[in-house]
Amino acid sequence: MYAKVVVDVNAKRVDKLFDYAVPEQLTDILTVGMRVVVPFGPRKIQGYIIELVDEMHDKPLKSILHIQDMTPELNRELIQLSEWMQQTHIAKRIAVLDIMLPRAVKGKYHKVYRLEEPESISDELYPMFSQNIVRINTLSADDIKALQPYIKDGIVTEDVEVKQQQKVKTVKAVECNVSNLDDALDSLRSDKQKSCLMMIYDEGMLTLKALKEQGYSSAVVNGLVAKNMLKKIDIEDNRDPYRHRDFVQDSKKILRDEQQTAYTAIRQAIDEETHEVFLLHGITGSGKTEVYLQTIADVLDKGQSALMLVPEIALTPQMVERFKARFGDLVAVMHSGLSMGERYDEWRKIRKGEAKVCVGARSSVFAPFDNLGLIIIDEEHEASYKQEDYPRYHARDIALWRGDYHHCPVILGSATPSLESYARAEKGVYRLLTLTKRANQFPVPSVNVVNMRDELAAGNRSMFSEVLASAINDRIQKGEQIVLFLNRRGHAQFLLCRDCGHVPNCPNCDISLTYHKATDELKCHYCGHKEHKPLTCPNCDSEHIREMGIGTQKVEELIYQHFEGAKVIRMDNDTTSRKGAHEQLLEKFKNQEANILLGTQMIAKGLDFPNITLVGVLNADTMLNLPDFRSSERTFQLLTQVSGRAGRADKEGHVIIQTYNPEHYAIQYAKNNDFLGFYREEMSYRKIGKYPPYYYLINLTFSHTDMKEVLLESKHIHQTLLNHLSPSSYVLGPAPCAIARINNQYRFQIIIKFKSEPELLKALTYLDDYYYDQFVKNKFSLSIDINPQMLM
Repeated sequence: MYAKVVVDVNAKRVDKLFDYAVPEQLTDILTVGMRVVVPFGPRKIQGYIIELVDEMHDKPLKSILHIQDMTPELNRELIQLSEWMQQTHIAKRIAVLDIMLPRAVKGKYHKVYRLEEPESISDELYPMFSQNIVRINTLSADDIKALQPYIKDGIVTEDVEVKQQQKVKTVKAVECNVSNLDDALDSLRSDKQKSCLMMIYDEGMLTLKALKEQGYSSAVVNGLVAKNMLKKIDIEDNRDPYRHRDFVQDSKKILRDEQQTAYTAIRQAIDEETHEVFLLHGITGSGKTEVYLQTIADVLDKGQSALMLVPEIALTPQMVERFKARFGDLVAVMHSGLSMGERYDEWRKIRKGEAKVCVGARSSVFAPFDNLGLIIIDEEHEASYKQEDYPRYHARDIALWRGDYHHCPVILGSATPSLESYARAEKGVYRLLTLTKRANQFPVPSVNVVNMRDELAAGNRSMFSEVLASAINDRIQKGEQIVLFLNRRGHAQFLLCRDCGHVPNCPNCDISLTYHKATDELKCHYCGHKEHKPLTCPNCDSEHIREMGIGTQKVEELIYQHFEGAKVIRMDNDTTSRKGAHEQLLEKFKNQEANILLGTQMIAKGLDFPNITLVGVLNADTMLNLPDFRSSERTFQLLTQVSGRAGRADKEGHVIIQTYNPEHYAIQYAKNNDFLGFYREEMSYRKIGKYPPYYYLINLTFSHTDMKEVLLESKHIHQTLLNHLSPSSYVLGPAPCAIARINNQYRFQIIIKFKSEPELLKALTYLDDYYYDQFVKNKFSLSIDINPQMLM
């Protein structure tokens, strides 16, 4: 028998399966998906068994050294999925496997000295070895010098120890070690020891921490251990991020007619175990989540599992609360806000079958369920479902593949579906289910669009229009809550010298620096460059250097200046970088500790607070003017989503949108909550421009520190594409990217528009291989983004 293994080396030239002999003692133990340690050249590294072949090999093979764990980390489905992604996403197999598994199981390598002949080493040096191994980085120079003669004679050898990055967490416990309790109690004099022994005999096993909380000291426990009546053991401790939270049990709600129709259609697909894709198009507050919960309950009743994806961790606290209240400990939560250990333990709960429902962000789409009965993607239009870093994948594509594999339905839910999904629903590829009324029967909030050009003409230079300022004061006096939305963090967008026009730019990128008042620094949001705010203009020494534009930090200051009684919670990347910050801030807002929630797009979706009666969009134009064909769609989606935060209970909701472009169709359709009107108009522009969903897109971005090198290689890339594509496709570029330089790398791009190109994957694979070698030689970088969500 031999094994085909993917090795943990993230390099193109070793992106293939390597054959290793299976030692006789491992023949009955090894299974597909296990992690093993294998020799690779002079090194020892971790690998994954992809296939076991029960036949002789035509040449002698190196042997697998040992296995990392008895339970396979990968199931057969994920192995097949990794092969499909490798071929269709132009990605290395090991890179795909890395995103499927938690970071905790990634190999960690330590150089060690291994003691081969324990009897031959001196008594002074022997204690430094634990189980005949000592890590080199723990030894002093004198220790290494003392070991040299033994290394020379082969008594001590240099080796590599391969372990995973995170261990299973354990706690100390004791278990009962007596067969006859009465005899044991008769032999004890201490009443404390007697009661302790009786308690542990009844419970079977208790942790030392639990015993201490019951009033039993370590002396009492150790005394019983010394008498051999108790035995100390290590037990696994699950790092549950929600262990200290009590969730109020929630029961099924009665579905309205539209909800019932949607539920019945999905229930039929669950019962028949057919892979059908449903687009659940429901306005904000229409009760989509209740449909999700009831269909998941049906899946659990069948003994199957369910996967629920949400776009950002800002959404997970409230969604987790609803799911935990309904399904309790059957829910595992996976998102980037958890520690590596918590994420690992939640993942293991799923793999062991202890959790039947997973709620999580993008990478949770790879949760290791063996028997999926339903996959749900909430807010399916969200760009955050697309991974922008290598390997670039869209969670929706992975969900559809897994749904097909398990013969289970997939639900794509949104109040503002992506144009691609809605077009597929119109064509009958997806099945459209519609919810047009709010679950509480109250009307959608009224929307007022304020023309800021008129405000300026009337002499109002404030961030707040007269209408919005009056509405904020009114809600503060009534004790109601307000959401203010501005999609730009920081204090000021940039600094400007009013004498010479100089704007401080990032030295590494072609972009202006953003001012953050909390740290009194100018920051680049692309490469992370920081510098102190200049007191005078660096160009002309003028003192007239002023903050221009406005971010959430500045707005927070202005609110306290303008509105008496205002208490603000600000949510943006600066305030939510700490672990658990999202949940803490939302909990404060829920408990009425603040009356204004100010934030970027992380507050635009999913939040459900009954006391919010006013939503203010401070500047609707921030997304509208980006050089991206989806800018109008994103503006419409954001405005509709953020508007939906108001009036979700019995209080009437009101939305005020401030803009300098009130005539723009995206803003007008958002005002009227008219998705179909926006969809038809935007589709007409997409057809003229040959953009999705009429054409597929591929974005090739290439960069180097030398612009000449970029221009030279761009010709080769362009010519290769023309050689493989038919005349019906379009190759646009090469042209500089919207931000032409980031981190001292000059960036150009080529965009391909096509409908069907059988040779395209072949051409892209060739370019990926060729420019991997170019990157190794001279750091020329090429990234290939299939169906990109952002073109900047």
